[in-house]
Amino acid sequence: MKIVLNKVRIINPAQNLDEQNDILIEDGIIRKIGNLNKEDLSNAKVFEFNGKICSPGLFDMHVHLREPGREDTETILTGSNAAASGGFTGIACMPNTKPAIDSAEVVNFIKSKSENHLVDVFPIGAVSKDRKGENLAPIAELVTAGAVAFSDDGVAVKTASLLRNALEYLKMYNLPIIEHCEDESLAGGAMNEGKVSTMLGLPAIPTIAEDLTVMRDIAVAEYVDGKVHIAHISSKNAVQLVREAKAKGLKITAEVTPHHFTLTDEALISYDSNYKMNPPLRTEEDVKAMIEGLKDGTIDCIASDHAPHSIEEKEAEFIYAPNGILGLETQLGLALNELVHKNHLSISQLIEKLSINPRKILNIPIPQISVGEKANLTIFDENEIWTVDIKKFKSKTKNSPFDKRLLTGKPIAVINNSKMHFDEKFTEI
Repeated sequence: MKIVLNKVRIINPAQNLDEQNDILIEDGIIRKIGNLNKEDLSNAKVFEFNGKICSPGLFDMHVHLREPGREDTETILTGSNAAASGGFTGIACMPNTKPAIDSAEVVNFIKSKSENHLVDVFPIGAVSKDRKGENLAPIAELVTAGAVAFSDDGVAVKTASLLRNALEYLKMYNLPIIEHCEDESLAGGAMNEGKVSTMLGLPAIPTIAEDLTVMRDIAVAEYVDGKVHIAHISSKNAVQLVREAKAKGLKITAEVTPHHFTLTDEALISYDSNYKMNPPLRTEEDVKAMIEGLKDGTIDCIASDHAPHSIEEKEAEFIYAPNGILGLETQLGLALNELVHKNHLSISQLIEKLSINPRKILNIPIPQISVGEKANLTIFDENEIWTVDIKKFKSKTKNSPFDKRLLTGKPIAVINNSKMHFDEKFTEI
């Protein structure tokens, strides 16, 4: 099939590319970029995307798909559909499934379930067997099966000794550990420790719970020359620790979620459990630090921490409700709204953080927008104003605090693996 993306603004920072042009795609391959002639347009389906931005396909490196084990809340298919709807052509899924992603069988299961979809799914292996923090998972087996990174996400790698062994092992494969930074002895609260938690009388988690583990991980990474990626960073001090580690040339990277650069702990005054997450929403000062970290490059990328939970679970008493919210279908809109339209990042910088840098961290090839390359593209409108409606989500669950929020900037279409998602439909191209 032949399609034309008419008059798109093509931006790929990895190629120093920013130009308005037409793109001809045939059988999933980019055949021509530039002025198209009559022959090019013959029998082609033309999409009028005048002025819309066309970037390398976006990539979310922190997604919970719940399958295997909790298919009532999300499956690999529904999560992938949500990713496509949100403008993503690739995702990496965390290992806290049941069973955990700690064997080649589970990696192969995920890969088989995701093949033939538009969205590429990359499994992240568990650092420890069953994520218990006792014994290393079979790392070589997991790498051979296709794991692109390792994490015990949901909790930190339990001990410095286990972390050291895993990092030394992973040096053979040049792969990172993605760390949920939270000191176990200070964990277990329902929100951020501070003025608001005192007012609400809720058990709290201090920022030092995050800072201590970031500190430990940087020290161990420096000692063994390993690669550590700090997941969902949320505290001001943690951002400064990463900044100092990068200044020393250590192999430390970091991601932030849209909710941590958008919301503060004051949102919990409503006792709405859709604002309950881990790490918890922090203070205004921390939010400003996230934005500064994004601006100066301390924080490499944006990731959703997409965490589906059933309505019944989220409607439990606040302190018992599970942590986490959906993110795939609001992430791009929130990033455009809060970062680009408030002049914190340029469009090119945003594309780096949502497409280029996550793939660099995971050693995944960056899509090129060039003739002869496979079309792996995201098309979005930076100026379209829309209202989030959780009823329209492709995810199985609806646990988002952003329902009815007005956003400026919206995904329009994605193309990958000879498939296109546009106007809420998948088509073969």
